[in-house]
Amino acid sequence: MLTPNSNIFLVGLMGSGKTTIGRALARRLGLRFIDADHEIEARTGASIPLIFEIEGEASFRQREADVIRDLTSQQGIVLATGGGAVLNPQSRQYLHERGTVIYLRASVASLLQRTSHDRNRPLLQTADPKATIEALARERGPLYQEVAHITIETGRPNVQSIVQTILAQLEPAAPAAAEAEAPATAVEAPHRSEQAAS
Repeated sequence: MLTPNSNIFLVGLMGSGKTTIGRALARRLGLRFIDADHEIEARTGASIPLIFEIEGEASFRQREADVIRDLTSQQGIVLATGGGAVLNPQSRQYLHERGTVIYLRASVASLLQRTSHDRNRPLLQTADPKATIEALARERGPLYQEVAHITIETGRPNVQSIVQTILAQLEPAAPAAAEAEAPATAVEAPHRSEQAAS
């Protein structure tokens, strides 16, 4: 059962809607919304692309892991993580154990469309963004699945309908997220039927 101290963590590839959906979800639940990338920028005083350019991806990932560790120790938040936050095993553990993790999954075509004009995503500043997104999906998809308690397809453009779908699944999912011994099927059964219907 969700309480004012419950945490919800959103994971997924860039462009899957974590920030937009996270803000709307936090409003509906009366929780604080935090964007991990914005927190990194606030701490460093630099943009994500600049951090990548000056320090490289490895250094950025360490900063990201530090932020995930700190933010997941808070209570009563909806956290939008960066697309690569799940690459760190310790971050995956923190996310899975300290809240209910929702994987926002979208098709490569949808992700490409949503990110095509966004210059704030260093990994996509390549000659072939589509190939990059496909590679990231192959690499990170299993990690998102590993850490998630709920998977939501975000192919539909209506944010409120996605939020409503999440809210419908949060109540049955929250107890399973809190109990390590809970069988996975208790969480997975609802989102399989939801995907089949979409």
